[in-house]
Amino acid sequence: MSSPFPLLRLPGVVLCEVFKSLSIGEKIKLSFCSKKISTQINNARLYSQKVIVDLDMLNRKIRVRSENGKDTFLVSIHLDFWENHNSNTEQLSIKFCNVRVMSMRLRIRTFYENHQEEFLSVIRHLLKMFRCKISTSDSCFASDLFQPTISVLFDLQLEFKTLCIRLDGVKYRNLLWNQISRYLGFVECLNISSSFDIEFTLVFTSWPQEIIIMRSAWFTLKSLLACASFIITLYDSHLENKDMDEILKNWKNGGLPNLKRLAIDSLSFEDNGEQILGMNLNELDGMVLQSDDGLKMATIELGPHRIEMSVTSYE
Repeated sequence: MSSPFPLLRLPGVVLCEVFKSLSIGEKIKLSFCSKKISTQINNARLYSQKVIVDLDMLNRKIRVRSENGKDTFLVSIHLDFWENHNSNTEQLSIKFCNVRVMSMRLRIRTFYENHQEEFLSVIRHLLKMFRCKISTSDSCFASDLFQPTISVLFDLQLEFKTLCIRLDGVKYRNLLWNQISRYLGFVECLNISSSFDIEFTLVFTSWPQEIIIMRSAWFTLKSLLACASFIITLYDSHLENKDMDEILKNWKNGGLPNLKRLAIDSLSFEDNGEQILGMNLNELDGMVLQSDDGLKMATIELGPHRIEMSVTSYE
């Protein structure tokens, strides 16, 4: 039988290269072997992979994946009902919590006494190892982990690949929005669904790079003209032809300076004689517009009750 390889006796530069060569799963599993090796992996974080951390709060799962999606690893979190330790598990202390780990080829199972704190503990453990962007799905909102987890992650000023939130007028959720709206500059794509009254308007104090709003009746013309996102997609909007006329005039005059793409679905877009830029609705399809300063052009495409606008800047 061969003797164990003395990994931690390697020179620091060589050890760093070893860590860089590991897959995501190999690095995570290795980090659970001992506190000492976990510390060494954390020290090499700046040279580690950039990863997306997908949070499935409803099912207590965390998927870590490379940016191209070819390298993935799953961490699932379970309440610990076992009285006796299984021989296939290892014990490690993460922060202040004792965790048992069951290792498999493409995933590990962790066992805790409390879900909420331990879900965050695993995330913190991953943040020390990798350069992470966080991603949440719409199902996360149904979990009691959503608010405390998101609050902590924004307090840490982490970057989000995707943030899905559902707002329904419940007081604590409004408070959550007030907290995170300051940090939306850290979000690549914000996906909002809501059951709000159409008179309700969220206050944005910062903007994500991309915003997608389902049931967007509350997102008014005023809200859209103030939006600083690069990509804006509105579903179930109540905007009308006259609003689109105002949007295009505003854009031509230098408004919406960040805009690269705008897509609006609205049953109120109708070819009813109400003109947009002096044209009937169907005449807009395929139209190429130029900004007044001559620096940008926009191509308009129509679908059933849908208007899309793609913006190109001249070199």
